[in-house]
Amino acid sequence: MSKKYNVFGIGNALVDIVTEVNDQFLKDHKIEKGFMTLVDEENQTRISNAINMSTSNMQCGGSAANSIIAIAQFGGSSYYSCKVANDELGNFYRKDLKSNGVDSNLDGHDLESGITGKCLVMTTEDASRTMNTFLGITADYSRAEITEGALKDSEYLYIEGYLVTSENGQDAMKHAKKVAEENGIKTALTFSDPSMVKYFKEQMELVVGAGVDLLFCNEEEAMLYTGTDNLLEAREALKKDARRFVITQGENGAMIYDGDTFIDIEPYKVNAIDTNGAGDLFAGAFLYGISNGKSYADAGKLASLASSKVVTQFGPRLEWHQAKKILNHL
Repeated sequence: MSKKYNVFGIGNALVDIVTEVNDQFLKDHKIEKGFMTLVDEENQTRISNAINMSTSNMQCGGSAANSIIAIAQFGGSSYYSCKVANDELGNFYRKDLKSNGVDSNLDGHDLESGITGKCLVMTTEDASRTMNTFLGITADYSRAEITEGALKDSEYLYIEGYLVTSENGQDAMKHAKKVAEENGIKTALTFSDPSMVKYFKEQMELVVGAGVDLLFCNEEEAMLYTGTDNLLEAREALKKDARRFVITQGENGAMIYDGDTFIDIEPYKVNAIDTNGAGDLFAGAFLYGISNGKSYADAGKLASLASSKVVTQFGPRLEWHQAKKILNHL
């Protein structure tokens, strides 16, 4: 029996505000370059006031949301379980998600009062991305936000690693994974960011637990998680926790383990100006591919081409016509 959704995603709902800054700006504001840092509202407001918001681009985001929207753009069906507040940004988020063809737990429900989370994505000239995130109401994300009916009607559960930073988030991750496993739904997880593996390794291990069907990570995350210092050792160690996995390697493409063999995915040579969202898009395109009849190798090619396209522009997402063009090209 076919399922209604290819992928059911859970993660932090954040309004992404993408902007350009220089290295001096990051130094002046004591912001650690290349990392995602959680900040309080006061800190984020101070930084927001220092940048030119009028030239910034705003859209509904968060790591898993970007992946889930990508699935819809390629023609798949997806559902996103998240938490936003009944404020201007929360209402913007709900509308933006809907206009991108994604069903969610926000549909037809009154939103709670509070402050919607937002992520300041600062891009420097070397295409590096630095993120300052104020979680707002999504810090309270819990199993209560998980629509079990929609989850059970999905082929894959996709879990965002950023949820590991709070106890209620960890509980939601474990709960969703348990519901998925009990109903024969495949589980996929992304580590999201090196800092999640570096500072929450123990908690991440508890979630990954007896294994996931599919893990997404980059080289740095793979080595941090496995405690190794080279990719060959890391990929062998990952087999213990993931039945299949994808290790993205930036300009060197990606490496996929399909449960049996390793597949090298060639990169597409481009001039990168903003790497924000490349990993999210890779995961979304790959999940679309494998849940719509493509082999791991073909899904990898699609994901590689899609992420090579997104790094040549600002913002973490493609336009709809770009997604269609990529599919036609392949």
